[in-house]
Amino acid sequence: MSSRKGQRDTARLVRQQLARERRRRRTLWTSVAAVAVLVIAGGIGWAVWSSQRSDTFTAPPGATENGTGVAYGDGPATIDLYEDFLCPACKQFQQSSGATIEQLVNEGKARVVFHPVAYLNRFSTTEYSTRSSAASGCAAKGGKFREFTAALFDRQPPEGGAGLSNDELVEIGAGVGLNRDDFSSCVSDGTYRAWTERVTEDASKAGITGTPTIKVNGKELSDRSPAGITAAVAAAGK
Repeated sequence: MSSRKGQRDTARLVRQQLARERRRRRTLWTSVAAVAVLVIAGGIGWAVWSSQRSDTFTAPPGATENGTGVAYGDGPATIDLYEDFLCPACKQFQQSSGATIEQLVNEGKARVVFHPVAYLNRFSTTEYSTRSSAASGCAAKGGKFREFTAALFDRQPPEGGAGLSNDELVEIGAGVGLNRDDFSSCVSDGTYRAWTERVTEDASKAGITGTPTIKVNGKELSDRSPAGITAAVAAAGK
């Protein structure tokens, strides 16, 4: 009798163990299936988000055909400028060589494509690089891109702070002749933030790792001095 009872107890324990094992397997496969669904959904979501991020944007008037920079001038040589409005070296470049570039444009020797990238948001508590770049798009819409970008470098805030406020950006815009109300609405609405993201992504994909980066007819310049730029434009225009 005792032996039969022990056998029944053993059988019961085995059944319980098997039941637990079946439940464990079911839980495992359910978890695997859930993870797979999440992975697939995440992949689809990422693809959709990436597609929307790269393709859905509004470029300002004066932008290049692919929308990755604002172009002006019609000379035979093309100068690509990749600059961040929070970049101190970009301000120095503009102070030393900006007038030379403007002269080359005015003389019909060069076409400029300005790419206002937002690489330095990490050095601002308010994403100033993005906000100022987007504001430059608003300035292009108002026909004052060159004047506004020059003023932005003149008023460049220090790295590590909040940067200029939207109200201050509007004051700069009004100061260069932009319609205050129209420009203010464009800045506050973030009309060209998605465009700024596109410009920045395109520059990164093109291998632009720092600012300022200057190219003449696609060739990056190591000599960014007025003489170096003038010589490169002259050679490219031949």
